[in-house]
Amino acid sequence: MIRNDIRHMLIHCQRASSDRPFTLLCSVSSLLEVRRSLGVGDLPDMKRRCSLLTIVSPSAAKPVGDFPAMLTQLLFATLFLASTVLTNPIVGRGKSVTLSFARHLNFTGTVNILQKDQARAHELKTKQRNILHDKIPTSAAFGIPATNQAVDYVVNVGVGNPPTQYSLLVDTGSSNTWLGAGASYVITDTSIDTGDLVFVEYGSGLFIGEEFLDQVTLAPDFVISNQSIGVAELALGFDGVDGILGIGPQDLTVGTLSPDSDAAIPTVTDNAVTQGLIDTGLVGVSFEPTNSLSVTNGEISFGAVDDSKYTGSIQYTPITATSPASFYVGIDQSISYGSDSIPILNSTAGITDTGTTLILIASDAIAQYQQVTGAVPDSSTGLLRITPAQYDSLESLFFNIGGESYELIPNAQIWPRILNTAIGGTNDFVYLIVADIGSLSGEGLDFIDGMTFLERFYSAFDSENNQFGLATTTFTNAITN
Repeated sequence: MIRNDIRHMLIHCQRASSDRPFTLLCSVSSLLEVRRSLGVGDLPDMKRRCSLLTIVSPSAAKPVGDFPAMLTQLLFATLFLASTVLTNPIVGRGKSVTLSFARHLNFTGTVNILQKDQARAHELKTKQRNILHDKIPTSAAFGIPATNQAVDYVVNVGVGNPPTQYSLLVDTGSSNTWLGAGASYVITDTSIDTGDLVFVEYGSGLFIGEEFLDQVTLAPDFVISNQSIGVAELALGFDGVDGILGIGPQDLTVGTLSPDSDAAIPTVTDNAVTQGLIDTGLVGVSFEPTNSLSVTNGEISFGAVDDSKYTGSIQYTPITATSPASFYVGIDQSISYGSDSIPILNSTAGITDTGTTLILIASDAIAQYQQVTGAVPDSSTGLLRITPAQYDSLESLFFNIGGESYELIPNAQIWPRILNTAIGGTNDFVYLIVADIGSLSGEGLDFIDGMTFLERFYSAFDSENNQFGLATTTFTNAITN
């Protein structure tokens, strides 16, 4: 019998057909419980075995919340019995450490970076609203193709003893560390099953599985004991990586476990401090702009910042008090354009996020940006585009954060032109990386300074003092794009 304390999360998983899309309805958490109660092994490989599962067309599907529990549970059992294989089975300076980043442009299908980023932004907003109103999300709508993960920034992390190496996406917008999207989890003598299920949705992806404690190796002399990690039994939207290294605020993990839904999971940074591996919960991040499809061009430092990676000094600003941005690495900022300081975005709250590719700003702000740049939407890429002649007249954007002004030069506002065709564009246009967040300002999370912003500056997240810092680098004014 399915336990009553497990959330029934209905997932819309769209499968392309030759004539029209179909929608697969299933409850992943209940499916896990069916598997456990029957004492059998593995969840269905939903991506490879979609044709074996019961499907209904969108026009015939009822709203998720209207499914009777008995019918839903019957469908779960049907899905379980009709399938065979698990997507990713379990197969048996001061004190600081610095890891190298590798950047991969992961284009395995039709790419719409904006769609992916907007879905993530929506999830970041609604997730914290639900928590504030004491509402645990009971359903998840996932309608974006799993191949839509456009840009990965990954580090290699060892798990277990002896350690197995996993390629994990670095994410300041989430705090769960997990694996199993690609390489399978290998159980060793240091693996401890906590008995908890874990579920995290990212807007453009999700995973569900079991929570383990295990040894995590970031460097030969930097080994974290009993780190809590999720082991995905189902992962959607993470092609090309094994999982996520979540380094955001610890509070973001609350509500991701079941039955321990009130528990917060210490991040790798938290445990490194507790175990004396580093003296402070300071994380420094360095990225560099590039026009290559795959390159190691960044680093992350735990316990210290790397003075060689920035110029001048790091200027810190407090994490914003405005919700929901305050739950993340949130800051207050305004944006102006050009030498005349034309207002684009009035002072408001938003976040910095390594898991978002673009710079997203509120819909009213993007309308103003379009007006001053002459940019128009491009149907092929989803981005704004300008002509080469308009690019010659493009002026800088100025991000005003904590009393400091950070200039984003015209070249930093565009997608690398040599990679235009990789996102469905052409060489006839210049594509902008400033885009619409999908909602008007005033919602408490009105912008996301994503990777295309962070590639131009050195950033630091100081969890102990609840502040975020930026500094210029030798790449701030680079004309790489």
